[in-house]
Amino acid sequence: MSVEIPKIGAKSSLVPVGLTADGALDVPPTSQPLQAAWYELGPTPGEVGPSVVLGHVDGDGNPGIFHQLTKLTPGDEVLIAREDGSTVTFVVRRLQQVAKDAFPTEEVYGDTAGPELRLITCGGSFDRATGNYRDNIIAYATPKSG
Repeated sequence: MSVEIPKIGAKSSLVPVGLTADGALDVPPTSQPLQAAWYELGPTPGEVGPSVVLGHVDGDGNPGIFHQLTKLTPGDEVLIAREDGSTVTFVVRRLQQVAKDAFPTEEVYGDTAGPELRLITCGGSFDRATGNYRDNIIAYATPKSG
């Protein structure tokens, strides 16, 4: 599987990730900032439910695959090439920036009536004490109709 976002020039294969030992969402290593991941405990992109695709904003001092995710606007397309050879085109409906300690878990992972896509990266200000960004950027997308 792969993800491509033409507007921001992002293109990556999708590696499956799950949860860490402490129950947090796993991510590719920051030494591979251009590698996107798919949360394999959720639906495959294009299946019913919210599929979650993750990517770094940066890593090891280099821009990450979702470095420009904040530039997406409603109507922008996200292409997911599936393992069966088909491609599903999603359309961004909205973009949200939220503090990590106020992450909208139900909105991101809750059941949906049809296929949906969530693109997630880090954003906001950088906390040098923890080495992490304080916010998440979330793009919500639905399949393109017609």
